[in-house]
Amino acid sequence: MTSNVGGIDRILRIVVGLILIGLTLTGNIGLWGWLGIVPLATGAIGWCALYPILGLNTCPTKK
Repeated sequence: MTSNVGGIDRILRIVVGLILIGLTLTGNIGLWGWLGIVPLATGAIGWCALYPILGLNTCPTKK
């Protein structure tokens, strides 16, 4: 399992995940906000299961 989520993509996923979870915990949005766990986890791990299916890779190429 090689990393396929790059730097800015990882940061955005973590931020969006934390915002969704935070809004859920404060009661501003419903239970669907717990879906923020998905972008948070993929950002923390650096691998997204959907990217290989779509042929995407946001990691810079290693030389």
